[in-house]
Amino acid sequence: MGLDIAALPFILPAARQVTGRPAGHHKSSTELKVMKPQQAVGIAGYGAYVPRLRVRTEDISDAWRPQWSAAPAVAEKSVPAHDEDVVTMAIEAARTALDRSRIDARSIGAVWVGTESKPYAVKPSATIVGEALGITPGLVAADMEFACKAGSEAMQAAVAFVGSGMVEGALAIGMDTAQSRPGDALEYTAGCGGAALLFGPAERSVATVEASVSHVTDTPDFFRREGAMYPEHGGRFTGEPSYFRHTLAASRALLEEVGAKPADFAHAVFHQPVPKFVERAAAALGFTEEQISVGLVARRMGNAYAGSSLLGLAAVLDVAAPGDRIFFCSYGSGAGSDAFAFRVTERIEERRQGPAVADYLDRGRHVDGYGEYLQLRRKIRKA
Repeated sequence: MGLDIAALPFILPAARQVTGRPAGHHKSSTELKVMKPQQAVGIAGYGAYVPRLRVRTEDISDAWRPQWSAAPAVAEKSVPAHDEDVVTMAIEAARTALDRSRIDARSIGAVWVGTESKPYAVKPSATIVGEALGITPGLVAADMEFACKAGSEAMQAAVAFVGSGMVEGALAIGMDTAQSRPGDALEYTAGCGGAALLFGPAERSVATVEASVSHVTDTPDFFRREGAMYPEHGGRFTGEPSYFRHTLAASRALLEEVGAKPADFAHAVFHQPVPKFVERAAAALGFTEEQISVGLVARRMGNAYAGSSLLGLAAVLDVAAPGDRIFFCSYGSGAGSDAFAFRVTERIEERRQGPAVADYLDRGRHVDGYGEYLQLRRKIRKA
């Protein structure tokens, strides 16, 4: 899910802003249960990938917007080169995660790739990633789909598999080459990239999982039908009752379940369709600009869809100190949120070899205008 807030102004209804649920709604015994694994689990290694190429959103504006229109939500966004797709980027991020984990690759028993832009309509990306890492054939592998929540859905599965003792290590990857129709509001923010998280036993991890909560409803705010080239979205509807209701509900439930306040966390990461959505949700929950600034990578590369929140988490792990607590909440259209609480361990400072998220953001090179961008995204082709 992505949205240009400048093109589609948004006002958050007061009742929803306060509670994260419709007015008069009461939590039932079957709603928003906290999830904790039987065995302590953590992130043993992490890696990220963002393509080098960037397109200036003013170049997109020059083609589609009247001269007096408001500025786009971000100044530029990441663009994949001709030889980059979800699989190649997932492999790069997973290799970094594996190197940092110091876990024997042969102990990895599961790989999930969360994406909505996989290169094959019918063929798993996860098996290609597993083969490239040299961890097949004794492997559970599948692609996850839940719009921009697909990556955190993979995280939930990885925590469950490791926490139950079924496998020693499990890879959760969120990666996308985000899709958008030319001239649509999404085109100004739909970026590319993501991250890989290798989950393992807590005693070998750089950040342990304290607890998680999932919140889902049938809310059709963003979708792409079979055979359609581009997704459709509900305009302002993607804010409320979609992004904000689910993000606030899952976040408040997790804070309540772990007995914590926003001030107890050093960092907070949210799904980031546009920066203003993150800023509004964080403020409604009581998080500060300082807490969200490191993980808010969309300001520099746009919305990486299923890779968005995981990439923000990777950016935070690049700078977090031992003992820091990290709050995390994803969002995916359709719709739902996964909220996690992490605590950073003393192993973090010795596990940062390899490229940081900031390295990927700093290496950007601009394409030669909107025309080259359209060619790279295969939105125009020779007959």
